[in-house]
Amino acid sequence: MSKVSLLDQVNYPSDIRKLKKIELKQLAKELREELIDVVSTTGGHLGAGLGVIELTIALHYVFDTPKDKLVWDVGHQAYPHKIITGRRDRIRAHSSTSISSSLGMAVAKSLSNNSNHVIAVIGDGAMSAGMAYEAMNNAGAMKSKLIVILNDNDMSIDRPVGAMSSYLARLLSGKTYFSLRETIKSITSAFSKSFKDKTGKAEVFIRDIVSGGTLFNELGFYYVGPLDGHNLDSLIPVINNVKNLQYDGPILIHVVTKKGKGYKPAEDSGDKYHGVSKFNIVTGEQSKSKYTTLSYTKVFANTLVKHAENDTKIIGITGAMPSGTGMDIFGKKFPDRMFDVGIAEQHAVTFAAGLATEGYKPFVAIYSTFLQRAYDQVVHDVAIQNLPVRFAMDRAGLVGADGPTHAGAFDITYLSTLPNFVVMAASDEAELVRMTNTSVSINDRPSAFRYPRGNGLGIELPGINEILEVGKGRIVKEGNKIAILNFGARLQECLKAAHKLDIKGISTTVADARFAKPLDQKLIIDLCIHHEVLITIEEGSIGGFGSHVFQMLSEKGIFDKGLKIRSMILPDQFIDQDTPENMYKIAGLDAQSIEQKALDALKSNIVIPKTKQFN
Repeated sequence: MSKVSLLDQVNYPSDIRKLKKIELKQLAKELREELIDVVSTTGGHLGAGLGVIELTIALHYVFDTPKDKLVWDVGHQAYPHKIITGRRDRIRAHSSTSISSSLGMAVAKSLSNNSNHVIAVIGDGAMSAGMAYEAMNNAGAMKSKLIVILNDNDMSIDRPVGAMSSYLARLLSGKTYFSLRETIKSITSAFSKSFKDKTGKAEVFIRDIVSGGTLFNELGFYYVGPLDGHNLDSLIPVINNVKNLQYDGPILIHVVTKKGKGYKPAEDSGDKYHGVSKFNIVTGEQSKSKYTTLSYTKVFANTLVKHAENDTKIIGITGAMPSGTGMDIFGKKFPDRMFDVGIAEQHAVTFAAGLATEGYKPFVAIYSTFLQRAYDQVVHDVAIQNLPVRFAMDRAGLVGADGPTHAGAFDITYLSTLPNFVVMAASDEAELVRMTNTSVSINDRPSAFRYPRGNGLGIELPGINEILEVGKGRIVKEGNKIAILNFGARLQECLKAAHKLDIKGISTTVADARFAKPLDQKLIIDLCIHHEVLITIEEGSIGGFGSHVFQMLSEKGIFDKGLKIRSMILPDQFIDQDTPENMYKIAGLDAQSIEQKALDALKSNIVIPKTKQFN
């Protein structure tokens, strides 16, 4: 007779609270097995989710979620939460913000006289971000009860320390200790100031000896921990004690977990299976990439290393993403010239600006979507000062499984609006090499180049001496009726569409702009003069490359001449995670969509009459 699955009985958090405490460990086991099974077939973030299984169950068991608000700082650790909140079939699917968001909810709760609780779970490296401390500093000065769970998965607890810590955490979170603490304060208030000060220091000293919470105490938090995050027998009573504390202010529970917990291949792996491709559950072996070509990330990193071998002024900077940006390759070669500043993008940009003022050549290698967090610094510390900081923007465009939080949709827009900037986009890995080379050579202003996630086409790479003329595009394929002007990695789809149009007897030109700023005005105007239709293509939002082309053509009076012009951009929506191919199909930026856009433009009868000749 098969054992009844507890996980199959859990569709909502309320179902967990119907279980007996003794059943929760079995639920944790099943939830861990489900997570491993799902991610093994889809790929995704595994290690952080495995580490918070027990914590997730404990939080939902103690608190009345969703009435009580539970805010997860990053999606990496939220997979188990999704499974037990009615989204089990959909996980086959910015950090440091949870405390700020939760504090807003807690204040709203107080203003509305509501009795629900607000819990923020932060971890997975997010505590290296300044925003977390800004929020904690603000929370410490307020009288709104906010519970913060610090998921510390960078260390482990052995059995003796873990057992003692659990006991002390229960003690410190309990009503007895809390009441005693307040009683001591009340008694000592009758004595002299010096005596009170000494007593207060002694109390803090004792608490810090057993809990290590000095930093959080100084920020105004009532600190509880550290606590073994895999021991439900200690997690539940401590969290329950904290829930029931009559305390108007922020409370932090320090929970130590083990990333990859319960799956030996993950536990033994250096990255704890943080992000994985499909893998064999038994062996842990991840599926080999079908690609035989280098990734864009490695092409950039290898090119920068070659330059750095000849130029000691080149510096690499990243924000907690050395492997994701290729800075690990650079760092192995030049450990003294690579700086991982943690999840501190604002600091990374201004740090780079400081280096640039002293004659160095800093490359800020960062995901497009993460650079958004440092836009103020890009404007004020780089652009206004016209400093030659180089921005290598990985993950440009749609990124597949990481979804909208990691999609580089806006960098073309937010950088091309800035005076002094050079903005480039690589259409293939050879162009990425040329743009890296070009950026090295630009010493009088800031520059940025974007490139996609994934692997290149396998074309031959140029040497490090091939430099582009700033603001000059290229003709890739010549025709005479329709002109497709590409900016970025959609070039191959543009060529496919052009081929289909040629078969239909519609002669098509394909051009690669290379630069969104400065624009190749001569190339673009020539395309307008010699073609009936001009279509711009980019993997970015409105306000980007196409908008700058339209603005330039408007100023030149080109729209007065009867030209049919269209712009193809990412739609005005956040596209949910999927394969990149499907995402671009949804976005209407695949070859079929480009072809249809061209045909629709040709059929259009809405043409502004020609009134005068081109200038």
